Amino acid sequence: MAWHHLQYALGLAQLGHDVYFVEDSDDYPSCYDPTRLKTDVDPSYGLGFAADVFTRVGLGERWTYYDAHTTSWLGPCASRIADVFATAEVLLNVSGVNPLRPWLMQVPRRVLIDTDPAFTQIRHLTNPEAHSRASAHTEFFSFGENIHSSSSEVPDDGFQWTPTRQPIVLDAWPVTPGPPNGRFTTVMVWEAYKPLQYAGRSYGLKSTSFGPYLEMPSRAASQFEVALGSPPAPRQVLRDHGWSVRNPLHPTRDLWAYQDYIRSSKAEFSIAKEGYVVTRSGWFSDRSAAYLASGRPVVTQETGFSDNIPIGEGLFSFSTLDEAVAAVEEVESRYDFHCRAARAVAEEYFDSRNILASLIDNVTASAIPSAKRTAQSSSIGSFTSTA
Repeated sequence: MAWHHLQYALGLAQLGHDVYFVEDSDDYPSCYDPTRLKTDVDPSYGLGFAADVFTRVGLGERWTYYDAHTTSWLGPCASRIADVFATAEVLLNVSGVNPLRPWLMQVPRRVLIDTDPAFTQIRHLTNPEAHSRASAHTEFFSFGENIHSSSSEVPDDGFQWTPTRQPIVLDAWPVTPGPPNGRFTTVMVWEAYKPLQYAGRSYGLKSTSFGPYLEMPSRAASQFEVALGSPPAPRQVLRDHGWSVRNPLHPTRDLWAYQDYIRSSKAEFSIAKEGYVVTRSGWFSDRSAAYLASGRPVVTQETGFSDNIPIGEGLFSFSTLDEAVAAVEEVESRYDFHCRAARAVAEEYFDSRNILASLIDNVTASAIPSAKRTAQSSSIGSFTSTA
């Protein structure tokens, strides 16, 4: 998920904004260390990971971490972060995973970016603490691009959501020739949390969605691989049906290994959380957007995203096994064409310059008259999580 968050900071910096990345431990054990396979309160691994990443992308002095377990600020701009909060104009809480503590409440425009549509809204409707956290924001954006459509069944939580999608910093994803003999791959977690229940209906995860597509390797004359997380995932069942199952710690050990994994893939084949599908939310994966930007075709389960992004060239949606097989066969039949088309889709629909400029304009238009806004420098607080 690190690329997902990082591209907000990189993209805003490219637009000329004054960007800082701020991460909060929250108040529970949240520090994941893949070298120890533990989640606890020790941030050492994460701090080293962040230092390496931000240095390599040119933001080495632009990040800090609040450790609630020791009530201390860590990272290169820890000593001056109070001044940043005092002058920042916009706070982006990407995925809304961390609390808005008093210092963040100083920022006048506090933006919640919902990247988990349907599940986010259900939590707000069923969990008073989640609703209270959301209420501390002033603007609301969602990856559920159909959230206002009559075809969408995302529950209404009372917040005024504006559709948005994952920004891709295209310069960070150079296109390389696709391997014609490679595999259709994806990186996924079988079950990140339990299915949610609301109004007598269940909203399941990928573990619920996968079943109808278990037979893909036997139905399509292609190779399929999944880098699969989550201990309860039925790895042997997948192998028995012809899937190659990979340890996800290898392709996700850092940002560059993740890019290498995508480039080594022929294309992506992926399914979506059942909750995204049954609500026709319009959600589209940040991972799939990265495949497209890398010039890799994407065949992915329909969530209603085709209402907003064209399909059929470089990008395909499916709602049945037969449709999935047909899409894979089409990619195979004109592979080079669909590789070029995939990048074109990314350039047209996921360019961070367009997505982030629109987001910031939406946020600031009602707060600062346009003439004044052009005369002052924008200080953007990017509050996100790499967890």
